Amino acid sequence: MILKRILNRSVPQARPLYGAIVAAARHPSHYADLGVADTVDGRFEMVCLYLYLVLARLKGENREEFRGELTDEFFADMDRALREMGVGDLSVGKKVRRMAESFYGRVSAYEAAGEDEAALAPALARNVYAESDARHAPALAARARSVARKLASLPVEEVLAGKVDLT
Repeated sequence: MILKRILNRSVPQARPLYGAIVAAARHPSHYADLGVADTVDGRFEMVCLYLYLVLARLKGENREEFRGELTDEFFADMDRALREMGVGDLSVGKKVRRMAESFYGRVSAYEAAGEDEAALAPALARNVYAESDARHAPALAARARSVARKLASLPVEEVLAGKVDLT
């Protein structure tokens, strides 16, 4: 019975799009050219940024359920990643909760910046670069705005299907 349930689980509709988000977040140019730390924290920041860009694109498209599923996919991935890194079961929930708080804080900061690259750069400096060496923050802001424009130009069905190149 349990095996039947496991085998019959359908792939979440948001998984292909989430895969495209992760692929974009892992693009080597972020780390080599834009100075993002190639660490767990740096990769988390990039996934947060790309996830935000996609969620912002889907806002107002009457796709709230899908947006929720996409966000759930992100948190399920964070849960899996923590477990793979050896975090104990008792700590995973607390760590995912902190990640959720961090993510929603970043969403608020990025939304507050609107479409203004100059306003987005300080938020990226704080979050992505932890203000240590934020000289690349304006370039990352420009890339984020470029991706946002690319997403806006695509039909929503292509975005939902994950048929997007976010690089």
